[in-house]
Amino acid sequence: MAPHFGLSLAMIPVIVFAVWRRVRTQFGLQPIRRNRMTVRIVIFALIGSFIANFALHDARLLEGLAGGAIAGVALGLLGLRFTRFELDAVKGDCYVPNPYIGSLITVLLLARLVWRFAMLSPQLQDPTGATPPIHGPDIGHSPLTLAMFGLFVGYYISYYSGLLIHHQRIVRSRPAVADQA
Repeated sequence: MAPHFGLSLAMIPVIVFAVWRRVRTQFGLQPIRRNRMTVRIVIFALIGSFIANFALHDARLLEGLAGGAIAGVALGLLGLRFTRFELDAVKGDCYVPNPYIGSLITVLLLARLVWRFAMLSPQLQDPTGATPPIHGPDIGHSPLTLAMFGLFVGYYISYYSGLLIHHQRIVRSRPAVADQA
């Protein structure tokens, strides 16, 4: 086995764990954690901005990213319409996300990344560069890959933002504790 595969093999359990955590949050009652959601929005926005900056040199890449982001925002708004909000005695304010939309977006992104890595595996096995590129020099040079990434980022930014806005409306509509005394 080539030495450069060691890091890739070491990252597999980390990636599997991250995917498991992401998919797990698509099912069942989820507590609203305002700080975590805000941090996720910021992180997704920063990563999306970084990728958009990278894609500025090629209009096709930027179009793929923008198209995916627009579709992601639309799906995020659709996901909000299918989300139920509940007040749990133990967890507090919670929401029940639509399990299909978020999971579908995660699966689409992962399937595209697996496909892209499979197409680039000859280059990964030959670090000298003697193997001719199949579909481009690296994983980020595909409009479809960036569209899937834009879909993922656009969905989660709009979905978490919508959850926070809706939660704020719910909190404001509740009667104050002092009024009940």
